[in-house]
Amino acid sequence: MSSHDEMFKCKSGLGLLAAVVICPESFGSGIAELLNNQAFMSAYFAWMFAQLLKVPTHYFATGKWRLKAMVDAGGMPSSHSSLCMGLTTSIALQHGLSSSLFPVCLGFSLIVMYDAAGVRRHAGKQAEAINKLMAEMYKGILNRENGPLLKEVLGHTPIQVAAGAILGIFTGIVYGIIIS
Repeated sequence: MSSHDEMFKCKSGLGLLAAVVICPESFGSGIAELLNNQAFMSAYFAWMFAQLLKVPTHYFATGKWRLKAMVDAGGMPSSHSSLCMGLTTSIALQHGLSSSLFPVCLGFSLIVMYDAAGVRRHAGKQAEAINKLMAEMYKGILNRENGPLLKEVLGHTPIQVAAGAILGIFTGIVYGIIIS
């Protein structure tokens, strides 16, 4: 019986979370497997680099250092795009463009990037318009200090998405070279 089979042998009915708590020895090997998984680590590093780069890019855009930019939605570069393209690049390098995994990853990546630059960005623009309307309706009553406003930065500009995608591709290639 493999370690995966043993992990799910726990009879708690709560799935993987319970397996982690009840069978920690199996979880330890799972973490080791993830750390040795080129696709996972390429995606992780691409995401992490994008999140870290949001601080200096925010500074260059505004002139203010803001560590919270690292965990905010939106910003330059898109960490979603970076993660997806890091994963897609790693799969392409490991399994080839003709593998069945590559088009699945590429399709997933394109949907995520379209959503980031399209749907989520427009939802943020709508939130901005609603906040302006609310501020005009409730002058002096509703503002950022005392009232709940809708979050305005939800998505990305096409340039932020493209920068994230390029960072992800670059990270996937470099990580693939490093571990080879």
